Amino acid sequence: MRSILIAGVDLGTTKTCAVIAEIHEDPFLRRDLKILGVGQAPSVGMRDVVTHIEDATKSVKAAMEEAELMAGAKVDRVYVGISGEHVRAATSPGVVAVMDDEISALDLERVHEVARAVAHPPDRELLHAIPQDYIVDSRHGIKDPVGMVGTRLEADVYLVTCTSSVADNIRKSVQRAGYRVQELVLESLAAARSVLTEDEKEVGVAMVEIGACTTNVAVYCDGELRHLAVLPFGGATVTNDLVRGLSIPFAEAKRAKEHFGVAFAQLVDPQETVELPGPSPGQVRHVARELIAHVVEQRLDEMFGLVQAELEAEGLFDKLGAGIVLTGGASTSYGTVELAQQVFAVPVRSGVPGEGLSVLADSVGRPKFATAAGLVLYGADRYDETGDGASTLTSGLVSKVWAWLKEFL
Repeated sequence: MRSILIAGVDLGTTKTCAVIAEIHEDPFLRRDLKILGVGQAPSVGMRDVVTHIEDATKSVKAAMEEAELMAGAKVDRVYVGISGEHVRAATSPGVVAVMDDEISALDLERVHEVARAVAHPPDRELLHAIPQDYIVDSRHGIKDPVGMVGTRLEADVYLVTCTSSVADNIRKSVQRAGYRVQELVLESLAAARSVLTEDEKEVGVAMVEIGACTTNVAVYCDGELRHLAVLPFGGATVTNDLVRGLSIPFAEAKRAKEHFGVAFAQLVDPQETVELPGPSPGQVRHVARELIAHVVEQRLDEMFGLVQAELEAEGLFDKLGAGIVLTGGASTSYGTVELAQQVFAVPVRSGVPGEGLSVLADSVGRPKFATAAGLVLYGADRYDETGDGASTLTSGLVSKVWAWLKEFL
């Protein structure tokens, strides 16, 4: 039996995560993706954009080799995440006359083409064209117009673009690592695919993914994507505050945040102290853990306030019946959900991948793997639609030979 493999690479600022999953072609099996391999490596040469091609290539190669070794399989193409302040999104309308009395799939494709036919500057590249709403003869709220009777079909399509040079440098880094980029996927869309439920999307939900340097926001209402935003702050912003507030190097501040950081100071015992490096080599000093918590809380409180302002400016905050879903590696500090609930005053939960995944799903069941897991889910969706985008492996002999070769290469 053939194994259909989907691979995703999240090339982040601090870490590169790779996931390999398998799709079964047996129509009688439940449609779950089997996670076969997971890999991660420190990111070098990245800061939302590629800053050093060779270093970024090494990070991709290291993460993918670890995932391939765990999976016992080799892939030749990957879905790759992209994000950053260079990303732009806007709604574009399209209108066509229906060719026959009944709207066909061809009419649907024509209205999509009209909506996509927007002149972009030479330095911009279209990443996604996502249908939001359809209107048939002035009747709004149509989910799927195919088969309906009408003479005029309108569509609102959400166009997501990025800077071409940024996309090209990511492709080059991955290609030099020995893989073909099947598609660049906006990281917030991938993360939302892995941590949001369909019910939440219908009721209204905002996913807030806190990365190292940026915070990605994706808002869904009535089952459709309504807004995307990339905000210029993340976990590194909190770490920099600790550098200044505690007078310690960045690496030590990051360690203090990961080991002792609490996002809600009320959860900390005021008498508790922790050891931090002193002013001279080999020296240590005792610092109240509550002080660290206050620094972390103040910055996260400000960041959540800016997210809320973004949602209110778009008129979406009052439509979040399902509240906020927090994810991303920088959202895992103890007390982050409690602080977010206080700031937003709506339901808040931590989002982890898991739904639709099996076998080694626990390996990616953490917020830091939201984007990488979402990339393979996105790739599986694309494979279902087009039959393309996957690596094919004949189970048994080929996988055993590859696993054997990996031990000697």
